[in-house]
Amino acid sequence: MSGLPVCKANAYGNDFLLVPRNQARRGADRLAKHMCDRHRGIGADGLILYELQDRGATMELVNADGSPSELSGNGLRCLAALVAREQKLEPGAVITVQTGAGVKTLELLARDRQAFTFRAALGQPADLREVKIPVLGETVTASVLNMGNPQCVVLGDLPAQDRFVRLGPALSTHAMFPAGTNVEFAKVEAPDRVRIMIWERGVGPTTSSGTGSSASAVAAAAHGGAAKSVDVVAPGGTQRVEWRDDGVYLTGWAAIVLDGEWWGAGRFACAEIT
Repeated sequence: MSGLPVCKANAYGNDFLLVPRNQARRGADRLAKHMCDRHRGIGADGLILYELQDRGATMELVNADGSPSELSGNGLRCLAALVAREQKLEPGAVITVQTGAGVKTLELLARDRQAFTFRAALGQPADLREVKIPVLGETVTASVLNMGNPQCVVLGDLPAQDRFVRLGPALSTHAMFPAGTNVEFAKVEAPDRVRIMIWERGVGPTTSSGTGSSASAVAAAAHGGAAKSVDVVAPGGTQRVEWRDDGVYLTGWAAIVLDGEWWGAGRFACAEIT
């Protein structure tokens, strides 16, 4: 009896498990909780159930805690990397992915063995506004918007670690956001450079976030004096975000790290990608 095929990929350390939708034999929420567990499972920030198409795919994203998510910019690239590998696509190819936030397109810019660089068109930010949020006995000024998923960006000096681990989850689950929100703390270090820390909805702290980087760039341009084309520096690395007239474009890499089979109950066999 074979196990459940699974591919693991990451973008700047933000990692995802990719599983064919037609082979998943249990609910997506339970599967994500078990497979993404970093002690008893394979470990990941999220699970993506996919169906491959010609130069494209569909994706359903589930966070590590089993909660659904509309979109992940890094997860989108991880799935596109799988499409590019399986279909032997070369730079210049365009990949189309149907997500919970609509159809997204990615241009393959470069590939190096199992690493793939894409420019992803994420669309226009929506409902961008600056708000005051009462939280933990203080009032925080934040830029809130939708980047295919809900985002809350706090501009200013980056918080110390103890403040980050208190304020991040408090904002992510604040009553102002009934469905929860992703949270970024963002400092404009130069007109073309923004540094961020990320508390991801349904996950917690992550080394990187594609939509979070995009939201931070938009907030920094709208409310922080930054340019509309910036490098966004997260703990896991730097991505390029361009806010153009026709929407937001995110450039960065994703790498496939292993293929394997999952049998559940902590049983996993893999073939390392070299």
